[in-house]
Amino acid sequence: MFFVILLIILGVLFLVAELVLITGSAIGGILSLVCYGSAIYMAFRDYGMVVGLVVVGVVIVVSLVSTVLSLRAKTWQRLSLKQEIGSSSMNKPDSKLKIGDRGVTVSRLSPMGRVEIGGENYEAKSVDAYIDPKCEIEVVGFENFTVIVRKSTK
Repeated sequence: MFFVILLIILGVLFLVAELVLITGSAIGGILSLVCYGSAIYMAFRDYGMVVGLVVVGVVIVVSLVSTVLSLRAKTWQRLSLKQEIGSSSMNKPDSKLKIGDRGVTVSRLSPMGRVEIGGENYEAKSVDAYIDPKCEIEVVGFENFTVIVRKSTK
């Protein structure tokens, strides 16, 4: 009876692995079916019809329960990391700058490059095709950590 129980437990583990870890490969599903089939065969062969039918019922119930528990979101939320990362690699430029601020290009913007606005250097992207170094620019927007600029009209 030990081997029958062991095969059922292995079958459940392979089924959960197929559903959660190695989805789509069918290896876990095939191994699960082999374990379940072997457990059922051994139960019928060694213990008779009644025990064999009980093992079939146990396999069906255990498979359904493990499938439902594996696919529920709450099950994996208990095991997932709950810590949040609240820092960033650098300050976002929109915390210090505002649309309409003026500065000069440090490097050529083609369309990305460096600009100096208010004494600080920023990564910038030009809405125009190219802007040469030391040209006056104006802030027109922000995109993640990049300042969006255009050539100043003044």
